[in-house]
Amino acid sequence: MRSLVRALVTTTAVAGLAAGGLLGASTSFAAPQAATHAVVSQSASIMAVNNLGLNKERAQNWQECLNAWGFNAGAEDGQLGTQSWMAAQRMLNAWGHNAGTVDGAVGPNTIRALQRFLNAVGENAGAEDGIAGTQTRAAFWRYNATGC
Repeated sequence: MRSLVRALVTTTAVAGLAAGGLLGASTSFAAPQAATHAVVSQSASIMAVNNLGLNKERAQNWQECLNAWGFNAGAEDGQLGTQSWMAAQRMLNAWGHNAGTVDGAVGPNTIRALQRFLNAVGENAGAEDGIAGTQTRAAFWRYNATGC
């Protein structure tokens, strides 16, 4: 992302120089608003699905459990997208693991709550630090070996 921003700034500066010098182009030196939105949209679409290391079968098991528990993960398609993570956040909050805001984003609060849950059920996700590292992913993998 940093290199993309650098490329946008460089391109804008070159365009400003070509249009009559850097001093005269000072208002056009910043990246255009449309380009900034394109970068944000691209980043959001990359994280539309976050299986945290689960394959399709194990992600389906997680979705199946969330649906069976009444948290509405949507289609059991093995793709943990926004609806699946909102269901997980609702479940984690309802069961006292404090995932925070139900927004479908897999951020530190959601990961910390998932770690608390996995530790509570004996899967040893390690430190409840909000980082989905190797130990957390392994615990999530083990937990989802079968359906609920």
